[in-house]
Amino acid sequence: MKRLLFFLMIMLAAGTVTAQPKKSRTQQNANATQQKQQNNTQGMTRRMQIQYPTAFDMPEDVVWRRDIYREINLEDEMNSGLYYPVEPVGKQMNLFTYIFKLALNGYIPVYEYNLDGNEVLEASAKVDIKTILDNYHIFYEEKNGKLQVENSDIPSSEVKAYYLKESAYYDQANSSFHIKPLALCPVMMREDDFGGDAMKLPLFWVKYSEVEPYLSRQSVMISDKNNAATMNLDDYFTLNRYKGKIYKTTNMLGKTLAQIAGEDSTKYSAEQKRIEAELEAFRNNIFGDKAKRDSLDSIAVNDPKALKEKAKQQKRERTRTTKSKSTSSASSSSSSSAPRVSVRRQRH
Repeated sequence: MKRLLFFLMIMLAAGTVTAQPKKSRTQQNANATQQKQQNNTQGMTRRMQIQYPTAFDMPEDVVWRRDIYREINLEDEMNSGLYYPVEPVGKQMNLFTYIFKLALNGYIPVYEYNLDGNEVLEASAKVDIKTILDNYHIFYEEKNGKLQVENSDIPSSEVKAYYLKESAYYDQANSSFHIKPLALCPVMMREDDFGGDAMKLPLFWVKYSEVEPYLSRQSVMISDKNNAATMNLDDYFTLNRYKGKIYKTTNMLGKTLAQIAGEDSTKYSAEQKRIEAELEAFRNNIFGDKAKRDSLDSIAVNDPKALKEKAKQQKRERTRTTKSKSTSSASSSSSSSAPRVSVRRQRH
């Protein structure tokens, strides 16, 4: 009996020992799979960053900065390259179609557009692209867990404007002035069933730094007279080739220009011009007032002491020139007045 019990204990211990490595191996395989997925994701990110390098982020410790919100009207000639072609032609597509496809395939996140117009570019504000499709009645199909939208169903023809947030700042590290885009919001102009004025429907916010690596792969036409004149979308925004009217600035009251000006269109336009003039004045006067610098230079040039010193210098140069000329003429005259030696033949 004792032998039987001893044998059963040995068998149970052996089963426990063999079961434990099996469980450990399962955990190890799961951990290895998870680690492999993380490494693959990180590797893709590195390759993407190497293949499509992005611009440097704006420093956080700048001494001067101003955030501006602009409305980019795609019917403006300078911005029309962002609108055409309305439907993709080969690899060419407009900005909204490109952003829409990136979001639909999960390459970039999109963020909710709040009613107050303030963007929140954080994980808590991310919105599912399927929610966007349902809210704005964009036809789609779901196959094998993936959303599919035909090119003809993408409402790119209705997206005729963008809200763009940019930051103008002075970088004291290299003494330079920059204007950097921060976020984009496509605005759909949709007419109602009664043929009234088109309603502005902001769709979602896109963080520029997240879409920036992909913008360098898509080009935009920048001239109607020369169709070969193109540049990629990243350069287009980085070089501030777009044109847009200011509708809001970041301020302590959190008010838009429309709220400040009320129904007075003249005051609204005056506020826009005032802000633009302030930005231009800061850009031009980073190193001091140019008019004052020019006046100081003119004073320095017309200073009596400076003029007197300059006259003395010119007089010394004339004296040296006169002495040099007299020395050379004296040497030439002495050589010409030297006695002539004649040799006569004597008769023998």
